[in-house]
Amino acid sequence: MVRIAFASLILLPAIASLVAAAPVPSSTGLVRRAAFQLLDYADFQISNGTAGDAQAQANAVFVDPFANVDLSTVDDQTAADIETMRQAAESAETDQFDPAISAASGSAATALQNGKIKNKVLKLTAEVQGLNIKLAKAQAAGSSTSDISSKITAETKKLNTNIATDQKNAGQASQGVA
Repeated sequence: MVRIAFASLILLPAIASLVAAAPVPSSTGLVRRAAFQLLDYADFQISNGTAGDAQAQANAVFVDPFANVDLSTVDDQTAADIETMRQAAESAETDQFDPAISAASGSAATALQNGKIKNKVLKLTAEVQGLNIKLAKAQAAGSSTSDISSKITAETKKLNTNIATDQKNAGQASQGVA
């Protein structure tokens, strides 16, 4: 009898500590936070290599880190980081790709153009993801979402056009500017 009482005194606190360490589920299941990190353009650009897989590469940067995450719970800093990275991709397009393409010719110009298209897919994927986060937050707050939904539709159309161009050029050389 003494052994059982002694074992209970040792085991109960150990079991209680395991239960206390368990994650606390929300009403919709376990809450996961996005594994998204602010990066310099050179560290997240996707333009080098070959054309054809820009959508998957852009999703790996801006969409996949939010898999199984309720976008309405994404913090403001993460949303700002996505916008910062989108702006960096846009700057690369206008400040670096456009002049480099104008100065190049032949296969070098084609590779840079393919890189620019991949960069546009990256930029627009960031734009749509940022808008999706705004939409989720607005819906959660009970705010109007019609303007955000219209922007998502417009940006998704541009994104799909650039994805189609990238896929049409699949296998061709693609050159970045970073």
